Amino acid sequence: MFQIGKTLVSEELIQEEFTCNLSACKGECCVSGDAGAPLSKEEAKKLEAIYEKVKPFMRKEGIEAIQQQGKFVRSEFDEGELETTLVNGKECAYVSFSENGTALCSIESAYRAGKIDWKKPISCELYPVRVQKYSSFEAVNYDRWSICSDACSLGKELQQPIYKFTKAALIKKFGNEWYEELCRIAANYTTEK
Repeated sequence: MFQIGKTLVSEELIQEEFTCNLSACKGECCVSGDAGAPLSKEEAKKLEAIYEKVKPFMRKEGIEAIQQQGKFVRSEFDEGELETTLVNGKECAYVSFSENGTALCSIESAYRAGKIDWKKPISCELYPVRVQKYSSFEAVNYDRWSICSDACSLGKELQQPIYKFTKAALIKKFGNEWYEELCRIAANYTTEK
């Protein structure tokens, strides 16, 4: 681990390689698991505000789940943190599927169609990076998940470390200066090896 400002960052962001391979995994990270995508309070408010514009891009199962549970829920596992609603405890309620069965984000579809100005929750953009907030710092870690083995293979093939794959999302979350510092640390890290 190393520190940048008020964050503790796992060295795995530099050491491990990753490039999402949607054609291989078909967006399984939006379907598997036992919880929805983590949300900040601001993102939960945003979901409330944009829901009607996102709704036309959603499946009826997702709309029904939101009607029953709400546009977001409190986590059963993570001290009541906010997260996206699930359909029958499985896929995210905001998931739609392409003709070939690939999971797509309805929020992102509405964004790409110019209906809203928010792409999707930052936790989704950052994946496989997960950020855990503590009282005086944030931990920035790699979330290793077996369903992403194709992404790890493609990352190795392209020689793309996680921090480069998630560059835009890391800058959005922490800012340019933070990311530049991460790049300096990465350059020194690879030189020292």
